[in-house]
Amino acid sequence: MAQIKWNWQQDDWGNFSYDNSEIEKFEREYSRQSGFSLGIARHLSRKDQNDLIIELVCNEALKTSEIEGEFLDRESLQSSIKREFGLGVADHHRVKPAEAGIAEMMKDIFTNYDSPLTEKTLCNWHEMLMSGRRNLEIGKYRTHKEAMQVVSGRYDKPTVHFEAPPSADVPKEMEKFIDWFNKSAPGGKEPLTPLVRAGIAHIYFVSIHPFEDGNGRIGRGIVEKSLSQNMGQPTLIALSSTIDDRKREYYEELAAQSTGNDVTNWLIYFGKTIINAQKQTIKQVDFIITKAKFFDTHKENLNPRQLKVINRILLEGPKGFQGGFSAKNYRAITKSPSATATRDLQDLVGKGIFTKTGQLKSTRYTLDLSPFQGKQDEESMTHATI
Repeated sequence: MAQIKWNWQQDDWGNFSYDNSEIEKFEREYSRQSGFSLGIARHLSRKDQNDLIIELVCNEALKTSEIEGEFLDRESLQSSIKREFGLGVADHHRVKPAEAGIAEMMKDIFTNYDSPLTEKTLCNWHEMLMSGRRNLEIGKYRTHKEAMQVVSGRYDKPTVHFEAPPSADVPKEMEKFIDWFNKSAPGGKEPLTPLVRAGIAHIYFVSIHPFEDGNGRIGRGIVEKSLSQNMGQPTLIALSSTIDDRKREYYEELAAQSTGNDVTNWLIYFGKTIINAQKQTIKQVDFIITKAKFFDTHKENLNPRQLKVINRILLEGPKGFQGGFSAKNYRAITKSPSATATRDLQDLVGKGIFTKTGQLKSTRYTLDLSPFQGKQDEESMTHATI
């Protein structure tokens, strides 16, 4: 059986080819959706814009970690992000190093999107991302002599999905990558269209796999930086959330691209993913608007316990509370006795704020936002940006 020749072992490595006619439609749709998203965002109040930043950055930090099998604490992470962006008062949440580190990295991607990419930038991101970890080379490219492989299956009979360049080759490979990335930026010597540049940047970087760990998360951060540079402002796009919804497909597409440098199929997948991410982002903006309308109507009708619970439910975003919301959840969040929780929940149902389904231990409550949900007028909002 012939040995697999990986993409970086081939003569056209670094000179990626693609059929632009297959990608152009995604570029046009991306541009159209970007105008729509910006149009909606500009109609938000300053507070709602800040809420949008916090929620999107928090969701992206959570999901980019979950794609790699790491699950962070949402409330702790959101507290850290608020502090990083200067958008919240100090609270009593104990922020763990993992949450603090990725919050710092996401803030740097967001605020310094327009700066050139450098080795120092990438190593700083890695140091932030690996905060609190041990037994790793942190804040520098890998140096170990063992092959860097992506494997699955039994320990004694692993399936090798990909093998990255040897550690000794990483510095020169990364020098070429960084040079390509900066040359392909708007105003660079060889500028590329947004989706082509971001899509190639991701597959190029993760194929080099320069760090011991965190390459996927940093690779998706590079995508955010690339798109932001092409847009001329932070993208605020639900990329990792979209990938996480179909994580298996993401890994299958990465694997399919590991043995060749014609990236047409990868860019088609990537273009579809970015368009879906934009649509998720627009839903998130709609959700922010809906929340604002809800609180304008009901904030004075809620006691402190009820307000705390509703804020916790809303942290879950448009998809709602996973597994449904129960009286047990209410007691856990408010630290209140059963009788108080029952009385509060009955009050919320009576006011039409919660709807109730099921009976006894199967009873679940849903926050009813339907009276405050209005479909955005896409045409008028798009025209508002012109």
